[in-house]
Amino acid sequence: MDTTDVEAVWRVESARIVAVLTRLTGDFGLAEDAAQEAVAEALTSWPRASPVNPAGWLMAAARRRAIDAIRRRAALHDRYALLAAGAETAGREADPDGIGDDVLALMFVSCHPVLSREARVALTLRVVGGLSSEEIARAFLVPVPTVQARITRAKKTIAAAGVPFELPPAHERRDRLGGVLSVLYVIFTEGSTATSGDRLLRPDVAYEAIRLTRTLAALQPDEPEVHGLLALCELTAARFPARTAPDGTPILLDAQDRRSWDPAAIHRGLTALARATKRGLGPYALQAAIAAVHTAAPSAEATDWDRIVLLYEALARVAPSPLVDLNRAVAVAMAGDPAQALVIVDALIAAGRLPGSHLVPTVRGELLTRLGRLPEARAELETAARLCANARERTVLLRKAAALDFSDNCRRSGIVEA
Repeated sequence: MDTTDVEAVWRVESARIVAVLTRLTGDFGLAEDAAQEAVAEALTSWPRASPVNPAGWLMAAARRRAIDAIRRRAALHDRYALLAAGAETAGREADPDGIGDDVLALMFVSCHPVLSREARVALTLRVVGGLSSEEIARAFLVPVPTVQARITRAKKTIAAAGVPFELPPAHERRDRLGGVLSVLYVIFTEGSTATSGDRLLRPDVAYEAIRLTRTLAALQPDEPEVHGLLALCELTAARFPARTAPDGTPILLDAQDRRSWDPAAIHRGLTALARATKRGLGPYALQAAIAAVHTAAPSAEATDWDRIVLLYEALARVAPSPLVDLNRAVAVAMAGDPAQALVIVDALIAAGRLPGSHLVPTVRGELLTRLGRLPEARAELETAARLCANARERTVLLRKAAALDFSDNCRRSGIVEA
């Protein structure tokens, strides 16, 4: 086996290994360290002799590392005895239900409210997703030491707060589930439209979020919003093949070749959406329903924008946010009323919502273009470009602004009709 094989096994098995070790040792940090040491050992030994059962090899190696660490702690003999006994119950640890509980508990610990959002994202990707600090740093365009510091602080915070490695009580789990879903949503959103850097998409990040959400859906099959988030991610990711040209240039929705949308992802998304809507529509399911309207349309013009407006209005009632209002404004404009859409956007600006975001002048520029107010539209798009941290998006905005400048000059000179 080479390095790629080790990484592939680790990506699939890491959450289970860390979860089982945490349950056996009662020490989240020790479990994660032992698992990482097992991977390092695999990288040197597997190329020489591939194990018959790679997952079992990693689990056994990680357990040995944990035992060694506990042996060095003279005051923890009782824990050592517990872990050593656990080595004899490997067959029971393979029980799907038990492992499911362990991995689910690991997700809840990684997304605990005592941690900041950045720490939750980093820790979840590290211990549940199995990503290295280098991979997380590349995904979010931050230095590797920053990621390592976030993970270290997160583990210390969890230890200091005495967070137990266990599933929250049933009456608390649903409330805490929202925090887990929000972390997965943040990870996916960064992958589907990178906030900065020179790439519009970070598919590896987005697909990792989908993998984790699928795991959560399998562990919590009766939670509608888990399936709602999974549906949203699948339906959004289905458009990835059409969203950029081969050179990475963004392709806007109305210019995308919908034949290249991924039909398998659409099918998975619609299946998850059907499961999510059995007991009504929550915030993630509503967003997935909006994505489903897009997938059903043969073109941007043929999209049922009136339905999308209604869905955004429903979303604004259950999960109000300025981003929801901004997207509703876009839908209102596409449904044929850009003037009313501009009223919605101007109300956001007057209320001081989304300050500093490039999205507001982007949408306002588009609306002003539709209304024929080209000089104002160009100024808004130029402002949006200055605020945008993603190089690909910035290029598109500047190109649009330049096109408006050309159109306005032509109109003023009488080359084209107003």
